[in-house]
Amino acid sequence: MRNISSKEYYNTTMSMLLLGLNLVTTVGIAQQKQTLKEAYNGKFVIGAAVNEAQFSGRDTLGAMLVATQFNSITPENALKWQSVHPKPNQYNFEAADRYVAFGEKNHMTIIGHTLVWHNQTPRWVFQDDSGKDVSKEKLLERMRDHITTVVGRYKGRIKGWDVVNEAIIDDGSFNQSKWLKIIGEEFIAKAFQFAHEADPQAELYYNDFSMENIPKRMGAIALIKKLKAQGITITGVGLQGHFQLDWPSIGQLDSTITEFAQLGVKVMITELDVDALPQPDWTATAEITKRFQYSEKMDPYKAGLPDSMQQVLANRYADLFAVFNKNKKHMSRVTFWGVTDRESWLNGFPIRGRTNYPLLFDRTGKPKRALEAVLKVAGNP
Repeated sequence: MRNISSKEYYNTTMSMLLLGLNLVTTVGIAQQKQTLKEAYNGKFVIGAAVNEAQFSGRDTLGAMLVATQFNSITPENALKWQSVHPKPNQYNFEAADRYVAFGEKNHMTIIGHTLVWHNQTPRWVFQDDSGKDVSKEKLLERMRDHITTVVGRYKGRIKGWDVVNEAIIDDGSFNQSKWLKIIGEEFIAKAFQFAHEADPQAELYYNDFSMENIPKRMGAIALIKKLKAQGITITGVGLQGHFQLDWPSIGQLDSTITEFAQLGVKVMITELDVDALPQPDWTATAEITKRFQYSEKMDPYKAGLPDSMQQVLANRYADLFAVFNKNKKHMSRVTFWGVTDRESWLNGFPIRGRTNYPLLFDRTGKPKRALEAVLKVAGNP
């Protein structure tokens, strides 16, 4: 009998464990009467944000869940500027190509995220060789080149793009980003113009968080009205849906969907998750630059979410989907920001190192009570 090394033993053991998890998850899914995409068929598309490990197949469990449960995908990072265009005259589409191929293989609605954003955009985009801000004309040239190249590469393959992301702050005014400071407010219209020219058939969206708050909502509504008055093509608005257990209220969410729908645009929930942990500050939002110090008090469920909190989370998801279901004639898509609790960005935001439980599948891929609640709502008229 051949002696095996400790490395071989470890690899074999891990493979067996992963196989076991996959079998447990597959059985759990098989016991469901319906999948998410089946349950909401005819109401709206159900999507998930996917990472490279999932769409490349390295995370077989995640890839299986995505293919089984969802009929739309959004890339977490693969199409952001720093990923596809890290240096001047240098594009890297390796990951993005795999993402699109995964969606096509599984017959999914493929979304592009995101073309113009003040975060995850390399500094060189806004600077000249001496490190000073470029001119308005130069920045517009770089924006056009980027959008034309990226959107053009996937023309006819990516159905819709988050063209501009998070351009408005909580008081309804514009974020003082380099885009705004160098180009002015017209950078938004130009981004939509360039995207439409690159793929006239693609849907084009404005995407932002916390638009359930009235001042920010009013700012976004004013922006969309202005774009439409200028003849700019804008197909829809994405409400990011980074929600908490007690915010927004059902009334806030319902009125937000209604008011955007009245503008004649599609309404989507684009980055849905529900933060199950205490909030360090009532002003905490999805602005990724906000960070707070770790404390045990802010991380109470390291050993697992108690049964009582599982029910609270399930009730919250049931209430949210009841609103979505009520507004299904206005809704085109609901996309979760992640697949399982394990890879959710909320494990590290706004406090690094916490253990969060914001999605419908636990860290092993097993369906949670929240999934049962969401599926139950789908049966309501």
